[in-house]
Amino acid sequence: MNAIAGTAHYPPEADSAPAGAQASDPAAAASAAAGLPNSIPEYLQRLRQALHGADPALIQDALYDAEEYLRAEMAENPQRSEAQIIASVAGSYGAPDEVAEIYRDTEVKVQTALRPPRPAPRRSWLGRFFGVALEPRTYGALFYMLLSLATGTFYFTWVVTGASVSASLLILIVGLPLLILFLGSVRVLALVEGRLVETMLGERMPRRPLYSDRERPWLERIKEMFTDPRTWGTLLYLLLMLPLGTAYFSVAVTALALSLSLIFAPIAVWLGYFDGMIDLGSSCADGACSNITYWRVVPDVLAWPLSLLIGIVLLFATLHLARGIGYLHAQLAKALLVRWS
Repeated sequence: MNAIAGTAHYPPEADSAPAGAQASDPAAAASAAAGLPNSIPEYLQRLRQALHGADPALIQDALYDAEEYLRAEMAENPQRSEAQIIASVAGSYGAPDEVAEIYRDTEVKVQTALRPPRPAPRRSWLGRFFGVALEPRTYGALFYMLLSLATGTFYFTWVVTGASVSASLLILIVGLPLLILFLGSVRVLALVEGRLVETMLGERMPRRPLYSDRERPWLERIKEMFTDPRTWGTLLYLLLMLPLGTAYFSVAVTALALSLSLIFAPIAVWLGYFDGMIDLGSSCADGACSNITYWRVVPDVLAWPLSLLIGIVLLFATLHLARGIGYLHAQLAKALLVRWS
């Protein structure tokens, strides 16, 4: 049994039944005796039940992989029934319960292998505060905050433009196909965003598209696209990315600039590149100018270590803030892009 979570993997092909096999084929009889499903939708439903309680992203990937494999077997053996196909592949791909167990075990191994090594636990609050700099997820979250302005602007523009154009053309014959194409592109963007969230923020996201029963008529599948809460959850998420991305970028840049300025300003004063004074300007009236006002950033030689210390503390506080924002945003992405099923 070779079902691998997170990767499209097809097991070795099972033995084919003789041409012209009917429902009385020994494989189908064995399928009924073993309690195997008689149809692909039933197989997928039992697989979903067997994966109950697992990560929703894992369930989505498992359903997609299972359906893709079973449909490929059906296409290669059109003369055989679904029950015969399921019975014949039970020894290679596995029954639903067996496939679910394989996916659970493989997911644990894959996540353990991909997860960066955790630093040694620190008991003191000082060690926990400064230890955030040794965690790779910290920098992934910080980079995501800086990148989110660009991705948020693109997502928002795509959704607003696509929705307005397709909605305005609904009175024409091309309007509905354009709207369907737009919603399909939104699902692709959800997969792309999911990869960014999983790579930078560490939250497990789907690696396969949404499962859809391909036996249903195409009109019903289109209707399902409009009634699926995940479609509208994805649209809401993509729209929210613009204000969230703007806020994330502003917070990250402001906090980094302030902390680094406090760190390097005293060093520049000590090296003689900066005198510690900032010109606040002067007021002029009727050609007469008042004295220029200065604000001393570093009042004396005893103050610059304090400025350096404040800058370092603020920098590490920024890293903690980035970790917190990254975690909260990952939960938002999981809720709107995956869990609405």
